[in-house]
Amino acid sequence: MKSRILLLVIMSWVSMHGFAQQEEEMVFSEKTFDFGTIKEEDGAAVHQFSFINKGLQPIKISSVKASCGCTTPDWTKEEVKPGETGFIQARYDTHNRPGSFNKSLTVMLEGQPAPVRLYIRGNVTPLRESMEEDLPTSMGKLRVKYRSFNMGKVLTSEEPTTKKFDVYNSGSEPIVFEKEYVAPEFIKLKFNPQVLLPKESGEIEIIYEGKTNNNLGFNSDNVTFYTDEDGDDATKSISVYATVMEYFPPLSQEDLAEAPRLKISSPVHDFGKIKQGEKVTTSFQLYNSGKTELKIREAKSNCSCAEASVKKDNLKPGESTEVKITFNSNGRRGNQQKSVTIFSNDPTASAQRVTVKAYVEAEGEFK
Repeated sequence: MKSRILLLVIMSWVSMHGFAQQEEEMVFSEKTFDFGTIKEEDGAAVHQFSFINKGLQPIKISSVKASCGCTTPDWTKEEVKPGETGFIQARYDTHNRPGSFNKSLTVMLEGQPAPVRLYIRGNVTPLRESMEEDLPTSMGKLRVKYRSFNMGKVLTSEEPTTKKFDVYNSGSEPIVFEKEYVAPEFIKLKFNPQVLLPKESGEIEIIYEGKTNNNLGFNSDNVTFYTDEDGDDATKSISVYATVMEYFPPLSQEDLAEAPRLKISSPVHDFGKIKQGEKVTTSFQLYNSGKTELKIREAKSNCSCAEASVKKDNLKPGESTEVKITFNSNGRRGNQQKSVTIFSNDPTASAQRVTVKAYVEAEGEFK
């Protein structure tokens, strides 16, 4: 037993002594290298770790193994004599590897049991797509990302919401945007530049006046603009999406304490299994838990198959009413989930949702 313990102690001492000797003999300029931010399109990133043999015996590298197949090592193959220098090279392949990386190289020396480890790290910015790939939708020679331009959330404030969308001229002739366009009164267009040169990028700026529209909830509007291209290519039709929300000016804590509050009891109802073509109805209770009058602006469904109606629009503090929802399963089958958004003048939660669910059985499905 004592001889076994003694053997372990000796082996541990030899290992530690060998590692310390190895560290003392093989001196690197650095053991970690940070490439920083590099571009994928620039190709492989290469760094060479240099070392000097400060020992009394030659050093020979037997192997270098990378922690990942993305890193290819190279090294000095011949012996490095005392006082001479050698290298270990790390080549990191950036292709299809966007994002940060942290890799290691394990260096083994002949006659030394303990390895030396070197590290590389950095961040790869992804390869930029060509304009044709980035803007895949063609409208004549004009390219856009989508024919639908999404404005996101738009408030009914005095200030309109503005958003810019990239366009690209893929043709060999300039594209001139005409000043005239067809759009609802609350949507304005600007073209920058007005004349888009071949292979040049530009922007279509959409100015959306939520206060003028004042149609709360999701909106989809058609807009047509014109260019000087020939034939049908001169007319461009797009859809402009926006979710219009009521604007509330900043309120003090005192004002919020006096504000109306909309509460909805059990905002989800499951009709269970129903037959195809069947109409089913349920209602949800709406309650004003605030201290001033609650005004129900609108109850808007996300599907024509679910009709919503509110019994009473104005609720005094403590009053309640109901929103009735009728789901028409005609032409539908399987799991269904539809929602109705209740818009009110509750400044803390002006848009709240109720949901109805059902499983629509096709004719003869469960006989």
